[in-house]
Amino acid sequence: MNLKPDSKVLVQGITEPLGSIHAARMKAGGTNVVAGVSPGRGSEKLHDIPVFDLIEQALSAVGQVDVSIIFSAPFEVCDCALEAIAAGIRQIIIITEGVPPLDMVRLLRKAEATETLIVGPGTPGIIIPGKLLLGTHPADFYTKGPVGLLGRSDTLTYEIALELTNAGLGQSIALGIGGDAIVGSSFPQWLQILDEDDHTEVIVLVGEIGGFSEEAAAQYISEAIDKPVIAYVAGRHAPKGKRLGHAGNLIAASVSAGNPDKVSPSGADPESAQSKISVFKQAKISVADRPSQIPELVKKALKHGVKKK
Repeated sequence: MNLKPDSKVLVQGITEPLGSIHAARMKAGGTNVVAGVSPGRGSEKLHDIPVFDLIEQALSAVGQVDVSIIFSAPFEVCDCALEAIAAGIRQIIIITEGVPPLDMVRLLRKAEATETLIVGPGTPGIIIPGKLLLGTHPADFYTKGPVGLLGRSDTLTYEIALELTNAGLGQSIALGIGGDAIVGSSFPQWLQILDEDDHTEVIVLVGEIGGFSEEAAAQYISEAIDKPVIAYVAGRHAPKGKRLGHAGNLIAASVSAGNPDKVSPSGADPESAQSKISVFKQAKISVADRPSQIPELVKKALKHGVKKK
């Protein structure tokens, strides 16, 4: 990751309703949004941001950019991201959710070959409070501070950011890895980044039912993370077999239902909140019972320098 307050940002799908709204909010928040791309809308301006038909045309006008944010329709996302990679952009944030899984497989193969960071799909993006907004985070919920906030759910990440802010605990950075079945960057990748970040003193990880991202995170924390981590898992009161609302996870659940080999190492009810909480506790990671308890646990970790507890 290489993000700075003056990083040059391109918005693909800027004329889509969400793209237009959040491009304006990012720009109003001080993010250096230099161009937008929307085929067929070239030569227009939106919120004083020049719009181009192709990335190649945008770069000819504004120079090389550091990151592209994609708001395009799901079936257009793969082509948009491949166009960005071909133009030399190595940090891509995909806000759109419900990207076809085979498109993501194709995209991630290209990203790996070109050393491109892909965040999402289905992510709220990244915010460095007071410096940079890349996505849909409500900036008013955030303030500068020592907490690195990492989640899968966008709205739950916002809620916990506000809980921390109201308790006087600011954030060094906050981001979502995305809720689709196949996403680019993972919890372990971001845990490593936050562990090495000089501005982060404690990490809050927000998980949810479905998938195995939390299990991978717990194992990585136990093996490689030195800073204290507080975990929270949403969905502990959901009926058995119920999944939270990301479409990609719902599809993945249907596909995996007939696969007897896909068994969680954590027990008879894999992917449940109770199973994930158990895995975190086995790794000696503090787990909050509810979002409002997180500030208390963070303060305890900051005060005592508690490691992984």
